[in-house]
Amino acid sequence: MNCHETAKRIPELRSLLERHNHLYYIKAAPEITDRDYDALYAELEALEAESPDLVTADSPTQRVGGAPLDGFTQVKHSVPMLSLSNTYSPDELLEFDARTRKLLEDRTFTYALEPKIDGVAVSLRYEAGRLITGSTRGDGRTGDDVTANLKTIKSIPLKLATSQPPDVLEVRGEVYIPEKAFAEMNEQRELNGEDPFANPRNAAAGSLKLLDPRMVAKRPLDAVFYAIGKVSEEPFQTHEELIHCLSGLGLKTVPKFWVCECIGETLEALNELKNSRHTFGFEIDGGVIKVNERHLYDALGSTAKSPRWAIAYKYEPERTETVITAITVQVGRTGALTPVAELEPVPLAGSTISRATLHNAEEIKRKDIRVGDRVLIEKAGEVIPAVVSVNVSARSGEEEPFVMPDTCPICGEQAVQKEGEVAYRCENLQCPAQIKRWIRHFASRGAMDVDGLGNVLIEQLVDSCGVNQPGDLYALKADAVAELDRMADKSAANFIDGLAASKTRDLWKLIFGLGIRHVGAKSAQTLEEHFAAIDALASADIETL
Repeated sequence: MNCHETAKRIPELRSLLERHNHLYYIKAAPEITDRDYDALYAELEALEAESPDLVTADSPTQRVGGAPLDGFTQVKHSVPMLSLSNTYSPDELLEFDARTRKLLEDRTFTYALEPKIDGVAVSLRYEAGRLITGSTRGDGRTGDDVTANLKTIKSIPLKLATSQPPDVLEVRGEVYIPEKAFAEMNEQRELNGEDPFANPRNAAAGSLKLLDPRMVAKRPLDAVFYAIGKVSEEPFQTHEELIHCLSGLGLKTVPKFWVCECIGETLEALNELKNSRHTFGFEIDGGVIKVNERHLYDALGSTAKSPRWAIAYKYEPERTETVITAITVQVGRTGALTPVAELEPVPLAGSTISRATLHNAEEIKRKDIRVGDRVLIEKAGEVIPAVVSVNVSARSGEEEPFVMPDTCPICGEQAVQKEGEVAYRCENLQCPAQIKRWIRHFASRGAMDVDGLGNVLIEQLVDSCGVNQPGDLYALKADAVAELDRMADKSAANFIDGLAASKTRDLWKLIFGLGIRHVGAKSAQTLEEHFAAIDALASADIETL
């Protein structure tokens, strides 16, 4: 391809990739396969490598890259990012309506209602349609410049989808982690021997604070936008029109929206939103009510902290009471013993809850949790079931205090609590529970990605086939695997093929898959950069490391 052809093909590829990103991440209606997308991306990457002078900041290849940051610089918001006043009370919402009508002297207006996403507030600044900076809310007037991190979020366009963009457009919204992706991320962290995040909002906030955009890109962040800051020209008459315009520019907007004629209709819509809150795929903790007519905002004004034309109506956390029927102990990959409350099944926040983590013995002691207690539970962050408190007044005297076992509940070896650690651990490396979690970690997508090796097969391989460490997997034969329960010749052959394919993985994935304590994916990549082969790493001494 000559220079002229390259200069023509690069913008074509960028336009194609931007279109398919929008279809996949915003419209949820992909038109091509992941393989076809990857082929287009690889072609663009190769052409830009040949012609670095043609690389632009809004190219899809520039979403992740560059060295880790030394720290965040500060960005002053052109228009302050005010917080909203909150209420949990319908009566206070009626008072908000009365104040608004008084300030507007009975001028006609409507209300806009949208879900209140429980994420991290951010602001994006586009100039001539190109993303220039992205920042956190901070104190409302000054925030951190997290442009490099926000560029890793594929639902955020690097270039607005219009041929006539405004000179300046600042959009405000929320970065969040979808519930399903959060659950999968926490499961992987536990397999890696890392502490799970408490809730999606904390995970999103922590991700934006990472100084290495390459690490941020591995977090399943998403974003939605619902407001503007500075804009060179504002053609929006209503908030409803603003939302439609942002969507037309390629920005992800709220999935559900109501325009209400009065506060009574707004309260009805709030109930409708509450009943559908678990269908969105992300956390919401209430609804945001705004005067729909934007030309009235100046007349309504704002306090030092909040606009008078909007208010957040927050739902009370969903809680319910149930009984702890038993406290069991799980053994993790690193040998950590974790107490788990077995509950009388109870519906909560869109699912049936039958278990809740108790974290550790100190947490049980602090809350005085006993077997047989009636306890109040809620979904912390709408995802992780948590025991909030004990209904002490309901005790009959037959409740049993819990004591952490002195031995591992799986292998019977002594449980040890080392000085300075909260957790009790089983230090028997041949404990079946540890082996199973070790194998599961080794085979996980982030490590060796062994196709066909699920939990049921792992149980059988460890219990019946003498698999005591990952290396034993590679000595298995298809005919022996086919004889196991729920296996057959075809599934056994696929599993053996998956093992063979795993041998081609990068060295760092093998190092990570070995499950060495405190060696995560980043450390494994660093070791791969330093050591050319696994033998070199195995023979290295402490000074070399």
